[in-house]
Amino acid sequence: MQHLIHLEKITKTYKIGTIEVHALRGVDLDIQSNEYISIMGPSGSGKSTLMNIIGCLDTPTSGSYFLDDELVSTMDDNKLAEVRNRKIGFVFQTFNLLPRATALHNVELPLIYSGIHASNRKTIAEEALEKVSLSDRKNHRPNELSGGQRQRVAIARALVNNPSLILADEPTGNLDSTTGKEIMTVFDDLHKAGNTIILVTHEKEVAQHADRIVHILDGNIAEDIQVNNS
Repeated sequence: MQHLIHLEKITKTYKIGTIEVHALRGVDLDIQSNEYISIMGPSGSGKSTLMNIIGCLDTPTSGSYFLDDELVSTMDDNKLAEVRNRKIGFVFQTFNLLPRATALHNVELPLIYSGIHASNRKTIAEEALEKVSLSDRKNHRPNELSGGQRQRVAIARALVNNPSLILADEPTGNLDSTTGKEIMTVFDDLHKAGNTIILVTHEKEVAQHADRIVHILDGNIAEDIQVNNS
C-alpha cells in the first residue's frame, strides 16, 4: 500500500490576543490508500484542527504535510483550493446543500468548478447518486428529502470528482440512530469499493466502523489502534 497522507511534526498555534493556543503539538500520522480511519477526541483536543489541515482548509504553523506525494503544507490559498477540488470529497454534519437546487444539481456543483463540460456533468452526477441508492430522488430539492437522503446527496457530491480521500465530519450528527446506521452502511460500502475514508466523530459506535481509530488529546495522538471488524 502507498502512503496517501504523510504528516510529520505538524503543529498549529493560534494567537488570541496575547495568548497562544497550541491546538496541535507535533503530530506524526501516516494513512495509506484505501484505509478507513476514525479520528476521535474531546472538545478542544485538536481533532477539528487536524481535520482542517488534512482537508487543506488550513495550513500548519510548522511541519510537513504530503497528500498523494504533493507537499501541501506550504501552498497558498489558491493552490489549496485546487487540491481540495481535485483530491478531497467533504461530507459535513449539516449537509451544506443548496436549498433551491435539485439533488442532481447539488451533486453536479463540484464538476462545474472542475471545468467538466455540461454534456458530461449530468451523467457523472447520476452515477454518483446511483452509488448511494438515490437515483429515484435526483429531481427533488433538499426540503423534499429526509435527513438521511440529504446526507446521501452530500456523499454523492463528495464522490463526484473521484477524490483520493473522503473526509467526513460528524456525518451522523444530525440524524437519528436508525438513519445514522444506514449512512454508516453507505460509508462501509464505499470503503469496500476502494475509497479512502477519514471520519471525525465523537460517537464510539460510529468510530468502530473504521479499521483504525486515532485518539487526539491535548494536541497529540494519544492512541492509534487497529479495529478488528472481521
